[in-house]
Amino acid sequence: MSDPKPVYGPEDWTGDPARQLSDAGAFPFTRGVHPTMYRGKLWTMRQYAGFGTAEETNARFRHLLAAGQTGLSVAFDLPTQMGYDSDHPMAEGEVGRAGVAIDTVDDLKGLFHGIPLDQVSTSMTINATAAVLLAMYVVVGEEQGVPRARLQGTVQNDILKEFIARGTYIYPIEPSLRLVTDVCRFVAAQGMSFNPLSVSGYHMREAGATAVEELAFTFANGLEYVRRAVAAGLDANQLLPRISFFFAAFTDLFEEVAKFRAARRLWARLMKERFQASDAACRLRFHTQTGGSTLTAQQPKNNVVRVAVQALAAVLGGTQSLHTNAYDEALALPTQQSATLALRTQQILAHETGVPETVDPVGGSWYVEALTDRMEREARHLLDGIEQAGGAAKAVERGVFQEAIAKSAYAAQRAIESGKTVVVGVNEYADDQAIPSVPAPDYSALAAAQRRRVAQLRGKRKTGAVKTALGALEAAARETSAALMEPMLEAVRARATVGEIADVLRGVWGVYRPS
Repeated sequence: MSDPKPVYGPEDWTGDPARQLSDAGAFPFTRGVHPTMYRGKLWTMRQYAGFGTAEETNARFRHLLAAGQTGLSVAFDLPTQMGYDSDHPMAEGEVGRAGVAIDTVDDLKGLFHGIPLDQVSTSMTINATAAVLLAMYVVVGEEQGVPRARLQGTVQNDILKEFIARGTYIYPIEPSLRLVTDVCRFVAAQGMSFNPLSVSGYHMREAGATAVEELAFTFANGLEYVRRAVAAGLDANQLLPRISFFFAAFTDLFEEVAKFRAARRLWARLMKERFQASDAACRLRFHTQTGGSTLTAQQPKNNVVRVAVQALAAVLGGTQSLHTNAYDEALALPTQQSATLALRTQQILAHETGVPETVDPVGGSWYVEALTDRMEREARHLLDGIEQAGGAAKAVERGVFQEAIAKSAYAAQRAIESGKTVVVGVNEYADDQAIPSVPAPDYSALAAAQRRRVAQLRGKRKTGAVKTALGALEAAARETSAALMEPMLEAVRARATVGEIADVLRGVWGVYRPS
């Protein structure tokens, strides 16, 4: 966004307040998706956690729940995200580092030990292997005695942004999209209170996208998923209320608030125009995470303030759930103390500031309304160009998103290096204090323990049942119209591993190689 004017007045917002500032809970939901917003129910405080083994992460989950967290969010390690077991050569040096290692359904069972799945909602940040982890979650529920209809949560399952910004894809684009659609089908068919898709702008923003690009690219991906699901026979009015979104909150307070307001309005209008969706189905519900890439290793306690401002932007913007980063995440995995402080930041916003008492308290500000209109207009322009060129999948193949994000990231870095953008403690107000060091866990011992666990599992299970189940999954993968989740569930029940299931699909579909 270009520099704002020094002063805004009535001439800067020509919209009709009676039309554009409809009540919260009414189309196009600019002011919020519920009439009373946080007066009726606070946002879900959903701190993202996952490291090492299932037992270690379970302990962190229990601590956060005891500290007042109201939802769980799981980070998986890279081997789990990429479909490799912990004893695979490709997993060397990565087991348990970026998240928790999950090889089998027994690992997932240990992750939720003592946590009844019918009493919490769980968000799983997983994409290429999303179908496998959802199948495992269903089986853990079965073995806890929790019916599928009572499981609550979200599986991210947003593979397009992996090709764009993160890189944890496995299969080529078309079979990857088939998996996404099949997860949506399964959740609908089972009547689950589960979001089968969380369309993520967060990772694109973290990779360097601007706020406007975050909106446009996220909605381009969302349109692609909805079109494919509808083409596969799903009812848009049943599917759309189960799709959620995931955005970043950076430190430019008013730009971020306007972005969230513009997002609700733009998505509602797109769904009405493209799919003739009911008003209720046009609601955009989203999770927010404060900006990881804004955290600095220099003077790390400054990050406490950055996170508080970013969290305030998310709440003023009407988020449905929120993760606040720990101040030491630029250095290492957050400590229990810093993770608790991050949660306390949300609780102070909720209970001490008065912000939740009024719905959309910035609504009607000439500046915020002008920004909201401008962000919707600019995002719509970018999105229309992508749609006219064939949609998100084709844009990914041509590298359209990737090139735009790289240019924006380069421009942002140049602005920091030139001093045009000030980062306190980095290029201004710096000092000569050393960057603090944080002790790291013993990952080699952790990985060895996880490999032993996988070996023991393979020794105990019924090999014939595993082979039969994996054979049925392979046959389904070869048949382009066959369901995939049901044979995957059977493989999980037989104790097939994440890597074994992913290998079956690799054998049929191959792997994606960027051109």
